[in-house]
Amino acid sequence: MTLDAAELRGRLREILGADGVLTAAEDCAPYLIDHRQLYHGAALAVVLPRTVAQVSQLLACCNAERVGVVPQGGNTSYCGGATPDESAKQLVLSLQRLNRIRSLDAANYSLVAEAGCILANLQQAADEADRLLPLTLGSQGSCQIGGNLATNAGGTSVLRYGMARDLVLGLEVVLADGRVLDGLSALRKDNTGYDIKSLFLGAEGTLGVITAASLKLFPKVRDVATALVAVADVRAAVALLGRLREASSDRVSSFELIPRIAVELTARHIPQVIDPLEQAHEWYVLCELSSSRAVDGLEELLATALGAALNDGLVLDAAVARNERERAALWKLRESIPEAQRKAGASLKHDIAVPVAALPEFLARAALWVSTNVPQGRLVAYGHVGDGNLHFNLSPAAGVGAEPFLALGPAVRRAIHDLVREFRGSFSAEHGIGRLKVEELERYADAVELQLMRAVKTAFDPHGIMNPGKVLRA
Repeated sequence: MTLDAAELRGRLREILGADGVLTAAEDCAPYLIDHRQLYHGAALAVVLPRTVAQVSQLLACCNAERVGVVPQGGNTSYCGGATPDESAKQLVLSLQRLNRIRSLDAANYSLVAEAGCILANLQQAADEADRLLPLTLGSQGSCQIGGNLATNAGGTSVLRYGMARDLVLGLEVVLADGRVLDGLSALRKDNTGYDIKSLFLGAEGTLGVITAASLKLFPKVRDVATALVAVADVRAAVALLGRLREASSDRVSSFELIPRIAVELTARHIPQVIDPLEQAHEWYVLCELSSSRAVDGLEELLATALGAALNDGLVLDAAVARNERERAALWKLRESIPEAQRKAGASLKHDIAVPVAALPEFLARAALWVSTNVPQGRLVAYGHVGDGNLHFNLSPAAGVGAEPFLALGPAVRRAIHDLVREFRGSFSAEHGIGRLKVEELERYADAVELQLMRAVKTAFDPHGIMNPGKVLRA
C-alpha cells in the first residue's frame, strides 16, 4: 500500500464525490454489523458508488493499493458474508445507489436491473408489466438483487422456478482490477464457450462485483390455491408432495414443512399469527399451487387431492385458504418462524439439504441424536421440503441460559453436518459460506473441487482484494 489511509480516502473522494465516502463512526455503523450480529467489523471507509464507472475506478485503485473490498447489498447475510473484518483496513462497497431498472422487455420475458435494486421493487415492476419475477424471500423488502445473485439465494419458490442462478440470463461484473465484464445478454440459448457468468453466482463477491443482471421473467400468476395441511410425519409429507405434483401437472410452487413447535413459537411471539387448525398436530405442510390461467380450478383441484389423501390416511386435517386474506395469514405463519425464534432467545442454526426422498430418515436420525445428546435444546426443523432444504435449528429448553446453550454449537454442528455428509447432502443449502462456514467448506468439500475453487480465485483476483476471508480462507 503506497497511500496511507487518509490519502486513500482522498483518492476515493475524487472518484466518488464527498458524499460517496463515509468515514464517521455513526454513518458507518449500520454497514459493519451483520444481520445476525455475529460479527462486528471495522472499515477504512464505506463507499457508495452511483455508476459502474465509479465501481471500476475504485476497484482499480484498491487493487493497486492492495486494499480489501467487501461488497454489500441489503446486508441480510446469515453467514457474515458482507461484513468487513476487525482490522479497519478494508472498504465496504455498498451497492445501494446502483438501483435503476435499466430495461424491462415483456415480450422477451426479461428485465435488466442494477445490483442495488430491492427485490420487492423488481417483483412489483414485473407485476406491473403483467409478468412474474419468482424469486421470493422473507427479506425481499430489504435484500438487493446483487446480493441475492452473489449468494445464489433460494427461498420458497425453488421447487417450481429454481435457485437465483436459474433466473439469470446475463451479468455485468466489475473485476478486481477494474475491468468491466459486459455480459448482459437476454438470450436463452448461447453456447459460445465457458459460462463465465455462473462463476459469479454464489461466489459472494470473492471474484468480482455484480453491478447489474439480466433476469428471466415468467407469466404472471392468476390462479393460486394455498393450504395448511396436518400430516402424521415427514414421510407422509414427502409422499403428499409427490401426489400433489402428479395431480396438479407439476404446478406446486411451494411446499414448506412446519413442525408443531414452530406454530407454537409464532403464535406466542408474533402478533396476528394464529393456529389455523382446531387440533394440534406434530407436523404441517404449507403447500401452494399456482397457474398463469385466470380460472384454472386450482382450489378445487387442491381440495380434491387433499380429500383423497385424507381418506388414505396420508393427511390428518387441512385448512384451504378461501381468499387472499386467509392465504396471507398462512404465509405469515411460515415466514415469521425465524423472527419468532429470535424473540424466543438464542438458537443454533443449520442450513442443510439432503435428497427429498431421504428427508424422513435424515430427520429421524438427527432428531434422535439431538434428544439423546442435547437435552438442553428443542429441535425446530422447518423449511423448503419441496427441494430438500431444511433449517435445522435448536432453541434452548425452558430455564436454559443463552451462553451455555450457545457453547454447545460446535459439537451440534459437527454431528449434524457429518450426518448430512452421510446422506450426500449440503451443509449450506441456500445461505452460502461467508465467513461463518469457511472451515466447514474445507472439511466437507471434495479436494479436487476445493483446489479448482482456489485456482479460480487466483485467476480472477490474484492479489486477494475481493471480500477477503469469505468462502475461502484469506
